[in-house]
Amino acid sequence: MPTAIHDIEYYLDAARDIAVRVAAEADRIDADRQIPAELAGELADKGFFRLLIPRSFGGAELSHPDFRRILEVFAEVDGSTAWSINQNNVFSTDCMRIPEETSREIWGEYRAVVTNGPPSSSAKAIPVDGGYRLSGHWDFSSGCTHATWIAALTPVAGSDAGPRLMLLPSKDVTFVDLWHVNGLKGTGSFSFELNDVFISSDRTYSQADPSRDNGPIYAIPRTLLFGSGFATVALGVARAALKTAIELATEKTPLRATSVLQDQSTTQRLIGEAEATWRSADAYLTESAATVWQSACKNGALETDERIQLRLAATHAITMAAKTVDIAYNLCGSDAIFTGNPIHRRFQDIHVVTQHAQGRPVHYETAGQFLLGMEPRGNY
Repeated sequence: MPTAIHDIEYYLDAARDIAVRVAAEADRIDADRQIPAELAGELADKGFFRLLIPRSFGGAELSHPDFRRILEVFAEVDGSTAWSINQNNVFSTDCMRIPEETSREIWGEYRAVVTNGPPSSSAKAIPVDGGYRLSGHWDFSSGCTHATWIAALTPVAGSDAGPRLMLLPSKDVTFVDLWHVNGLKGTGSFSFELNDVFISSDRTYSQADPSRDNGPIYAIPRTLLFGSGFATVALGVARAALKTAIELATEKTPLRATSVLQDQSTTQRLIGEAEATWRSADAYLTESAATVWQSACKNGALETDERIQLRLAATHAITMAAKTVDIAYNLCGSDAIFTGNPIHRRFQDIHVVTQHAQGRPVHYETAGQFLLGMEPRGNY
């Protein structure tokens, strides 16, 4: 197995190099609704699915702020690729919660990728001797086409202890192609089904199980790791959209106009507004994420205020990223509706991101409750 590298500059250089090829393959990624096998293989071989795994377990163990820097590189060229990298890396931190023998079985393969998805109402696990009989349907398994293992979150019949994650090789599930969407197509977020499949107890665990590692990444609730990562992806998509609009503004003369877009005061105002919107959201997210990381490193735990601020910053970043893209899209006029214009894909991608649980406006309410001195409700 290759030796993991722990140098952020190595990963940034490698990310910029691969991002050039991702950009060239972006239309194919979108059309095929998955990252091409050769590209996914290269990402795996260079450690891009092991960035948050502890060094003791063969991972890079990057700081979360450094991990976000890598997401930014990929997000500007393709939202789907960046989304999959965030999804698969954050989930990989569970390697220290999964029973150790099973965890080593999975991540002993350097190209290991585990994907997961929320269960439908049909999902159920029935306890039997030595494990569970598992049946049901699961959706939104991002990166499933390059995943080697599947984690199926499942309620256990007759148990009040909460759902458990059931692990099995991806070849053992039946994938169902329901991923017919307008944005983030390349995440390959297909569904999967199981019918009365036996899962041994050592291939199951609870998200509440303690970690065998006390690194700072485990002091941060996983929902915030996902949320801040997806917010980073959203901001990268928005930055790319704004760049596209600025480039077009230097070339396009609108119908019945006598000058290019950049010479019009409306364009100038909207570009300025979009830049301020993007930068303020990015700065808030960066500051909040840095504060959380510093506390995790120093104290091994987070204050409620720090968690609330990161939740709010992540949700706000997704919301403001969508506003930035909308400004850029509208500036592009009728050019924006054609699939050949990169602004079209960014517009579709960002409006899928806003529909994800991490972008729900209800998170503003959670922050508001806390700021008003109430007991906050929600995921933070």
